[in-house]
Amino acid sequence: MDVVVDVHSWLLSLIGGLLIGLAATVLLLGSGRIAGISGIAGGLLFERGGDRGWRALFVVGLIAGAGLVALIKPGLAAAAPSVGVPWLIGAGLLVGFGTRLGSGCTSGHGICGISRMSPRSLIATATFMVAGFVTVYVVRHLLGDAP
Repeated sequence: MDVVVDVHSWLLSLIGGLLIGLAATVLLLGSGRIAGISGIAGGLLFERGGDRGWRALFVVGLIAGAGLVALIKPGLAAAAPSVGVPWLIGAGLLVGFGTRLGSGCTSGHGICGISRMSPRSLIATATFMVAGFVTVYVVRHLLGDAP
């Protein structure tokens, strides 16, 4: 069995991971804030102590960065979801509920929390991963790729 390594994909993934780590580090060292997207977006929607400015810049940077990549490498972006709007709304609500239940999101716990060796983040990230594995198994194998 031949194993084909896609160096281009591997390299882009490495660069993306390094940039995420750099952004999280700059935010932590520059402001003492954790780069958890749900907390940043939640604070933008529901103002917390007048710190909307940096939160807005962070979210604009996320969107602008994705737009820039789409302009430079149009075929690089993931395919559009093949499910309808109700599925996307339901998924978004479940993610929102999960981030509130887990006191943070995958970026806050998985990137920032694990790097700080936070026991709560280690448990939360393991829970995210197991839930993801189970969801993929159920959707792909038990429901037969339903939605």
